[in-house]
Amino acid sequence: MTALPLAGTAVSDLVLSHEPLPADEVVVGAPTTAIAVLDDTGDREIGIWEMTPGTARDTEADELFVVLSGRATVVFEDPVLPDLEVGPGSVVRLAEGMRTTWIVTETLRKVYIA
Repeated sequence: MTALPLAGTAVSDLVLSHEPLPADEVVVGAPTTAIAVLDDTGDREIGIWEMTPGTARDTEADELFVVLSGRATVVFEDPVLPDLEVGPGSVVRLAEGMRTTWIVTETLRKVYIA
């Protein structure tokens, strides 16, 4: 996890420290992820999350996010929900417990509130 200064850092310039995903989450490739917590009150967390190209499964937290850069397809395990193409400017709301597969084609960076 990356520590952030309180002010004056452009999110696009923030260098994040990546780590490999657990093997049981990886479907294709060798994607890595990084996170920088901007604020954590205990009730909610705001941060920056990034994933390099590859495909990985996830169980979602209750979250709202905005994509800053990159591209991905979010595939929902629930067949009622359509696949979701996301890119810069996409705003997405995920519910706690949703099972997803992230197909990242271009390193994805998002700001989230969870």
